[in-house]
Amino acid sequence: MQQTLLATVVLPAALFLIMLGMGLALKVADFRRVVEFPKAVVIGLLCQMLLLPAIGFGVVKLVGLGTPELAVGLMVLTFCPGGTTSNMLTYLARGDVALSITLTAVVSLVTPFTIPVLTSAAMSALAVGGASFEMPLPKTIVILLAITVIPVAIGMALRHKWEGFAAKAERPVRIMSVVFLFAIIGGLISQNREQLTTWFADVGVAALLLNAASITLGYGIARLAKLSPAQQTTIGMEVGIQNGTTALLVTGTLIGNPAMTIAPAIYSLIMFATGGLFGYLVNARRKPEDDPAVA
Repeated sequence: MQQTLLATVVLPAALFLIMLGMGLALKVADFRRVVEFPKAVVIGLLCQMLLLPAIGFGVVKLVGLGTPELAVGLMVLTFCPGGTTSNMLTYLARGDVALSITLTAVVSLVTPFTIPVLTSAAMSALAVGGASFEMPLPKTIVILLAITVIPVAIGMALRHKWEGFAAKAERPVRIMSVVFLFAIIGGLISQNREQLTTWFADVGVAALLLNAASITLGYGIARLAKLSPAQQTTIGMEVGIQNGTTALLVTGTLIGNPAMTIAPAIYSLIMFATGGLFGYLVNARRKPEDDPAVA
């Protein structure tokens, strides 16, 4: 992806809108769940922040992606929060939506600081064969804070002051967020349509393996921890469904490397199908007494 209107304007605006929508859905009580229900939140955070990047690194080494750029792009995705897409899919899968929102919110507040540091580390670890990339850490942190944390704060303030308006605006903004993500990916494909087959050949297997392993291990760990079925579903979704828009912003706009955008774009297409399949499978084995979901 070149430094075009898509990279410099559309991507940042889309991510701002997505995070604003998240803020409209948040209450202070969502953050209190960290203390009120520590077991589920801690397990979800550990899976999201530690397990997911570890799986990503393992996939990169196992599959052997062709270039460092492709590998770094896939790793950047593992550093990102779940986003509103994971909340939506959790709802459709009858998971614990309150837990999903809490995990997404907490991780989203942390990742503006962790993404730049972890991305720089991934660049150093994976830039083999003389390839090198640069990411200005202070500038990246400031930009991510401005595009992620600030709109969340604005959304929460709007909900606090005008709750009725926020409740009505939340659903349209959430839908627009998904539309924006598909529009961005569509723009990437349009700009690089001649390379689309090559993209899938280069990273399709790795993206699918990462996604399937993330959902499965997140769900499996939650089951081993004896969380409720709804919470198990939520953690599976949160670990496997990432905010692809954030990954595209980091790789395509902040770093400005077209090849790095390939893995996040392909992963973002795959995760809707796998997330839907996961939701169907967990609901198929669910018992009536497993409902209602509790946080």
